[in-house]
Amino acid sequence: MSPRRIIAILVKELRQLRRDRLTLGMMIGIPTLQLLLFGFAINPDVRHLPGAVADLSATSASRAIVQDLLATDVVRIVAPAQSPQDIQRLLDRGTIKLGIIVERDLERRLSDGREALQVIVDGSDTSVQAAARQLSALPIAATANPSAISVLALYNPARRAAINVVPGLIGVILTMTMVMFTAMAIVRERERGNLELLITTPVRSSELMIGKVLPYVAVGLVQTSLVLALGVSVFDVPIRGSLLDVYLAAGLLIVANLALGLLVSTRAQSQFQAMQMAFFLFLPSILLSGFMFPFDGMPPAAQAIAQVLPLTHFVALIRGVMLRGVDLWVMWPHVLALLGFASGVMSLAVLRFRKRLD
Repeated sequence: MSPRRIIAILVKELRQLRRDRLTLGMMIGIPTLQLLLFGFAINPDVRHLPGAVADLSATSASRAIVQDLLATDVVRIVAPAQSPQDIQRLLDRGTIKLGIIVERDLERRLSDGREALQVIVDGSDTSVQAAARQLSALPIAATANPSAISVLALYNPARRAAINVVPGLIGVILTMTMVMFTAMAIVRERERGNLELLITTPVRSSELMIGKVLPYVAVGLVQTSLVLALGVSVFDVPIRGSLLDVYLAAGLLIVANLALGLLVSTRAQSQFQAMQMAFFLFLPSILLSGFMFPFDGMPPAAQAIAQVLPLTHFVALIRGVMLRGVDLWVMWPHVLALLGFASGVMSLAVLRFRKRLD
């Protein structure tokens, strides 16, 4: 064994790594991104949940109690409500995560030691349930009644983790596979020399890219069906909304991720680089989408970044359809966000793609 030859190979590898600027950037960027996300963006202590208050009592005592609840910073009022029906409608639409109902005979209930306030939470997110229980422990109106505030968790009263995880897991799987498979598809064609054959054909760039992604739409729908079947049969996850809406939401995410994968393929020069870039995009998607960590616990800057990611909107859509039984078009802002992302990224990918060899 010759130390000189080993050193020569070492120098050669270092020079090759220095030339591969994308890989070098990933080696620095991925740990830096992880540190920033976990250090600043991830916060399991949920605060400022979007909520609404239906004060049926409308007295000075009820207003003082509501102010005490708001002073905890657990909830912030984002929508008006006049009745419990308004609270229910806002929860179904996903406008709020928490609703407070003050009973009409508040003072009599407090004097009798009965339940006087009801906190209704979106139980599809277990972190929201934990935050709402902080409100139930709040002493009110100088009474020692521990049951003055009750918490009602809708959609997942048993706090089963599978009900919260499985719907979002569909989006995580589709994001991971669709971006990676599509990014590697174009790069593989370039590496194998198949693009040479396409140069002499009348196929346009848009036609080529659309043709490349269509098979993966079917693959994504099969993956969606598989996760749904296992989730319902093994984990007893409910599908309270329309099954068609579930597949429409999945289709929107599939197209958005395929467009993103095509955009990656226009930059990557090898399949290894395509995989690196796909992982770099996948990491913030899973951490900022609200799938693993509560979205409402993130700082405003992280929430703004998360709103750009398609997985964030899909998690909101799929939980609304499967767990709350809401029609897809009731959550039209998330639908428009996915459509806008898919069309914008696909247009950019077509513009960047060149039907020629680099």
